[in-house]
Amino acid sequence: MNEIHFYNRRAKLLDLMEEGIAILTSAPIQTRSNDTEFPYRQNSDFYYLCGFNEDNAVLVLIKTPNASKTILFVEAHNAEHALWNGARLGIDGARERFSVDEIRDVAEYAKDVKELLREHINLYIDLYSDSARLNEAKSAAQSLHSTRGAKRHIRSILDVTYLIRSLRLIKTSEEIDAIRRAVTITAEAHHEAMRVCKSGMREYQLQAAMSYVFLNNGASAEAYGAIVAGGNNANTLHYIDNRDELRDGNLVLIDAACEWELYASDITRTFPINGKFSEGQREVYNAVLDVQLKVIDAIKPGVKRDWLQTYSEELLSDALIALGVLNGEREALMEAKEHKKYAPHGIGHWMGLDVHDPCPYVDETGESLAFEVGMVMTIEPGLYFRADDESVPKRYRGIGIRIEDNILVTENGYENLSSMIAKSVEEIEAVCNQL
Repeated sequence: MNEIHFYNRRAKLLDLMEEGIAILTSAPIQTRSNDTEFPYRQNSDFYYLCGFNEDNAVLVLIKTPNASKTILFVEAHNAEHALWNGARLGIDGARERFSVDEIRDVAEYAKDVKELLREHINLYIDLYSDSARLNEAKSAAQSLHSTRGAKRHIRSILDVTYLIRSLRLIKTSEEIDAIRRAVTITAEAHHEAMRVCKSGMREYQLQAAMSYVFLNNGASAEAYGAIVAGGNNANTLHYIDNRDELRDGNLVLIDAACEWELYASDITRTFPINGKFSEGQREVYNAVLDVQLKVIDAIKPGVKRDWLQTYSEELLSDALIALGVLNGEREALMEAKEHKKYAPHGIGHWMGLDVHDPCPYVDETGESLAFEVGMVMTIEPGLYFRADDESVPKRYRGIGIRIEDNILVTENGYENLSSMIAKSVEEIEAVCNQL
């Protein structure tokens, strides 16, 4: 994305702010063990506003009644750092790249922040961050507050993340293109897993096959820790051990996807290890697929997310009754939350710079948000029948099925961004049995 997109986002945030100053910080380096670090991943809100992918940086937005100003603090070039870890963009490089009013050395931030806060009454920060840079800002605000004779000082510390994440709800065409690219690579990876899977393999070998596709196509990383769950492991929703043997006659649930330029995809497919669904597996799979297709088909501008959740639970309850897992009237069963034992999670979540985009689901009055053009969310119904659950018909025990796609809200309804990934029983069996 070019700089104009980040410039426009900052302008939109300034429009939403009252008079005051907003401070956002880059993500810190995270220690993996002792003196080694995890691969760096930028703070999504920070990246959304400036596109800078280095640590130890601070973005400051200032709004006054007559003007606005943006300052980016970056780390200066350091020869030793360049030797060991690679050269940073540096102050001169940042001035050439970013359309901000000022570039400053982050080494001066602690000194500058007090002066920057002077004469402002509102400070916008991430209220739940423990960033050292934000703590410096709060300390400076407190110092100014106690200064005798100060005409103005910070009176309110407000949450900037709600404003940013409200903007992040609606994706631009450039953001959608990045998500499309991530989904396209992920589609290839899921099909590769279906093709190479066979009994006797280990779950991690399927994960490795998918990781190769991600990296070989230029994806920066997995969008989240992959779930490769054979057999009854699929009934542990966040199973990430990925160590067990894949056994003939079982299904494998794979919830794995990559990110492209920090934008996520999030896909789940469930398929037979030996390439052929059993009768019981087919019945449960088609029940889940029918729910997913109906829920997706209901998506359009104006539909509220909480209605969609209720609708999905009604459909899943009907499926459980049809499968003979639950007995009784749907309304009574739902009121007693009987369906939650087998369908415990929500129907989906926002997706974008974060795989679980932390954008609001309700407005400032607490009302559920209605879908708007440009929103992207997952739709992922599932049914989970543990192997030791004797209340479930025997032919279904040990089956866990989730089907997940990435859906863009459009003017006319929706677009399934991941529709190219095999999903029907027939499509999956065909891919599984490709030579």
